[in-house]
Amino acid sequence: MAKTADEIRQLNERIQDAGRFLELLRAEVGKAIIGQSYMLDRLLIGLLSNGHVLLEGVPGLAKTLTIKSLSQAIQAKFSRIQFTPDLLPADVIGTLIYNQQKGDFVIRKGPIFGNFILADEINRAPAKVQSALLEAMQERQVTIGETTFRLEEPFLVLATQNPLEQEGTYPLPEAQVDRFLMKVVVSYPSRAEEQLIIRQSVEGLSSPVINPVVSQQEIVNARNVVRSIYLDEKVEQYILDIVFATRNPADAGLKDLAPLISYGSSPRGSINLAIAARAQAFLNRRGYVIPEDVRSICTDVLRHRIGITYEAEAENVTAEAVVAQILDKIELP
Repeated sequence: MAKTADEIRQLNERIQDAGRFLELLRAEVGKAIIGQSYMLDRLLIGLLSNGHVLLEGVPGLAKTLTIKSLSQAIQAKFSRIQFTPDLLPADVIGTLIYNQQKGDFVIRKGPIFGNFILADEINRAPAKVQSALLEAMQERQVTIGETTFRLEEPFLVLATQNPLEQEGTYPLPEAQVDRFLMKVVVSYPSRAEEQLIIRQSVEGLSSPVINPVVSQQEIVNARNVVRSIYLDEKVEQYILDIVFATRNPADAGLKDLAPLISYGSSPRGSINLAIAARAQAFLNRRGYVIPEDVRSICTDVLRHRIGITYEAEAENVTAEAVVAQILDKIELP
């Protein structure tokens, strides 16, 4: 439903008020993290969209430190799960333990009962453990024995995986990867940033203390504002054009892509593009979504939702390249 100019103006004012914590949050996380502003923005989009984020990158790029620093800057409970091949589902969600004094079984909750869950190297755990985590992500509830627990909000899973080593890893199935709002590929820092990192490390400075500067209620309020950001029907059609081009590239005038795509994005791709675009508009302090918001987050939302054929792999064509071609072809509204 279209909004009037006055409604948009009022929404912009709400965004200015609800988004005041963003600069405080960035500054606080910046005490521990040099650079990586792109990764932090994507984590903030996940936080505002109530969507989980998968970070992929080589070791040593501060993925874990960024997630931990973000959770410390928010008054929320943080849990870290180091995924290993011998991990069991009970190590994640919890289990029933026999209490000899009471002569009965009692529930011991696992680390999944937190607000920020860092699933470190998620591809190192076997399928049962991955399924237990991903079910909690999707349903936002956990069942132990005969008791079902709702997970507290905000509940955000931030998972990391190392793309280099294949030994001792269990790649996430496509259907499970689809549960993540975004898959973000973390790149190396710039030369100047790495010089600062060296200085900070060599000088032996103590780890900076990250203080909580944002409350959980502020996050919940910001999410409510994000949901009310105006998404015009033309922008909706633009999102649909992009997603349908991943399924039927020939219909979009991209016949060359047809043999390179084994399957296109699911409807979750359309939903998450719309949600993440609203969060991107919020970061830009705007009460309405523009096509550039969609374009800026499109690759991160769709890269793990497009299947690449063997032919594409032989030609070194990636999902990112496919998304880039689609964005170049689809006309802006």
